[in-house]
Amino acid sequence: MIAGFNVIADNLDYLLWGRMATGEPGGVLLTMLMAAGAAILALPGGIMLACLAWRFTGAMRTALFLWAELIRGIPLIFVIFWMWYLLPLMTGGDLPGALTVTLALAWFTAASVMHTVLAGLNALPRGQYEAALTQGFSTQQTLWRVLLPQVMRNILPSLVGIFISLLKDTSLAFIVNVPELTTVAGQVNNRVQIYPAAIFIFTGVVYYLLCCSLEQLAKRWRVTRQAL
Repeated sequence: MIAGFNVIADNLDYLLWGRMATGEPGGVLLTMLMAAGAAILALPGGIMLACLAWRFTGAMRTALFLWAELIRGIPLIFVIFWMWYLLPLMTGGDLPGALTVTLALAWFTAASVMHTVLAGLNALPRGQYEAALTQGFSTQQTLWRVLLPQVMRNILPSLVGIFISLLKDTSLAFIVNVPELTTVAGQVNNRVQIYPAAIFIFTGVVYYLLCCSLEQLAKRWRVTRQAL
């Protein structure tokens, strides 16, 4: 067991930062960068899609629902593969692997955010929307100033769960050899070929700590907001 810890200690920099010294982040750092980037894209994207689905009926809402059901109904690994092979064809050049996976994660996560926000909007009393209109607010102003602030507060636990799943889903980047935490852990294991339990227990503990930290930050933020 002590030797297993020595393997972790000897490769700790690589597991945490990858080849950051040469400008190629990896390990835990790249995992966090991809998760943060995907969340930054997926949250406003999902909110805007939910607002469109809430505001407009007919063909637009049907199209948004079909898109969301398609994305949520297939494994994320297929979305990553699609983006990996299709984006170079669409852009005419190769994109960095980490960027491709980040875009795939954002696209996948935006569908879940859309459904969650839309459910929050539908749960609010219809009278709030009508009252805001009678006060001279436009539909857009009612959404952004009256309805969405309440929705975001109510659905925070669901959003935290979505982004915790997003953080763990970054591990699927190993299928296209993007050097996030799971990939570099596998590389270390293949290089030393001993103590795989220690390496992957360490990897699991890191994911657990990252997810718990995100949950605690969300709880603290919510308590702070309620105290104001």
